[in-house]
Amino acid sequence: MGLKEYKRKRDFARTAEPKGSKPMPKAVRGASRFVIQKHDARRLHYDFRLQMDGVLKSWAVPKGLPWKQGEKHLAVEVEDHPIDYETFEGVIPEGQYGGGTVMVWDRGKYYIYGEEPLDSLRKGKLHLVLDGEKAKGEWTLVRIRSSDEKNQWLILKTGSSAKPISKKRDDQSVKTGRTMKQIAGDRDAEWESNREEKDASARMTLKARIKAALKKKDARDEKVGAVHRTVRTGSRAASRDGSDQAIADLPSAKPRFIEPMKAKLVDEPPRHGDWIYELKFDGIRAIALKTDHKVSLISRNERKLDARFPEIVDAVKNLPVRECVIDGEAVALDQEGRSSFQLLQALEIEGRKSPLRFYVFDLLQLDGKSLIKLPLAQRKELLATLCRDIGEPIRYSGEIGGEAKSLLAEVKRRGLEGLIGKQRNSVYEPGRRSGAWIKLKCVHEQEFVIGGYTPPGGARKHFGAILVGYYKDKRLIFAGKVGTGFTAKSLAMLHKKFQTQERDDCPFVDLPSKQGGQWAQAITPSIMKKMHWINPKFVAQIKFAEWTRDGKLRAPVFLGLREDKDAREVIRES
Repeated sequence: MGLKEYKRKRDFARTAEPKGSKPMPKAVRGASRFVIQKHDARRLHYDFRLQMDGVLKSWAVPKGLPWKQGEKHLAVEVEDHPIDYETFEGVIPEGQYGGGTVMVWDRGKYYIYGEEPLDSLRKGKLHLVLDGEKAKGEWTLVRIRSSDEKNQWLILKTGSSAKPISKKRDDQSVKTGRTMKQIAGDRDAEWESNREEKDASARMTLKARIKAALKKKDARDEKVGAVHRTVRTGSRAASRDGSDQAIADLPSAKPRFIEPMKAKLVDEPPRHGDWIYELKFDGIRAIALKTDHKVSLISRNERKLDARFPEIVDAVKNLPVRECVIDGEAVALDQEGRSSFQLLQALEIEGRKSPLRFYVFDLLQLDGKSLIKLPLAQRKELLATLCRDIGEPIRYSGEIGGEAKSLLAEVKRRGLEGLIGKQRNSVYEPGRRSGAWIKLKCVHEQEFVIGGYTPPGGARKHFGAILVGYYKDKRLIFAGKVGTGFTAKSLAMLHKKFQTQERDDCPFVDLPSKQGGQWAQAITPSIMKKMHWINPKFVAQIKFAEWTRDGKLRAPVFLGLREDKDAREVIRES
């Protein structure tokens, strides 16, 4: 029968009898627990997290939950967190992204109307019932703006109003009963957002790193001696296979730009050989040259990066050797400690602040001697010695293992770029893609050449989408239109650049073209007349879902311009 007859017999405008609340939605398997963590980082805020699809879907809520019916607060969607993060209470060390004190402010079960949480999330509306120790009642999350970097939502108090939490209870953990000050003082747990780093120096706090980097001169002199002793005596790996070389036997070389060695893209890890694996980064490859206190940072196409990354230049100056040439990658880190090329672009174009790091993975020259003919294992041991205890933003990128399949599974789970595999005893081959280094990608992302753009539509200014392609047999092949991933500033900046390279004719050899009786990407001869064409000089980093059967990009997203890549080198990678 339910409550239909009960409600028919009563006028609830006159009687104070309960009219019966809305039925509670059923608990959904795999979507049952929530946690709210109070987080005192650069700014105090609350992290609202829902267990869903094997992870914690997460939002940063600057003002916390709204309590009055109809009240709404901003909630910014951030990266998924691991399930074990829901119990974390402690301190994120300084120098790590989000460094500060974290409290388990509330926790409990949640229910969702519609009983399809992932579908509701995709549609941008989650109508929730929270049954926590502090938060009890209905709230609704509604997406109001979507971009490729962050999704902005509102969290609204739906249903009836709730009594706000007292000031005393607001500063009390539901896990331990401690205040934020007590948690900060105890420091009984520290969360490392980039825990894939195995090197102990990467786990030091920023204060400890700075202290180590500013040791007195005799300690620095002792370290210089340690580096040279490693060269003279050879590494353990080198000694085992007889490739140990004395420093006097190495060829002389001055610090100069060395074209970076390239990794070959493969679908599967090799079954044979002695391979080591490192993390693949999503940044800008750079060669660092040091001569006394003079330092240059140079991209792979020999553009100077000193002005763009002055903090990296300053850090290389502090390395305790007179001369060196180092191969590495400049990256910006997201909230999970993952490298993001899009964030690296935002540092320059929009002035957004993200942690900047220089991951170093090879040492090519040291104090007048060339090391490129030494085995990789020995070069890396020298580099590790050189970088020991050095402060941010330099980080040594060490070996994370030798079993590629299990590593790939973990890399995919964490949403990382992929792996770089290197033969342990390989020499450094400048500019070559010999196969001694390989790359295994976990995401579809590569460079494409920009050959034109469409007119703007609606409220968008400057242009609508860019037209991108790749080279095959020295001909530019059309790959698709990319219309998402831009900000107002990047639209203006790109349009200004495009105007310097305008041309009358289309640079793509296959536009317009018909496939299966249909014009590719709906670009007809009449539409071609409305396009703006440019010389194929600019290279864009594009993320996409997959290649379609007709060789076009599905769901492409613009990440940024690659000024370190020659357009003529861009080919289809997969």
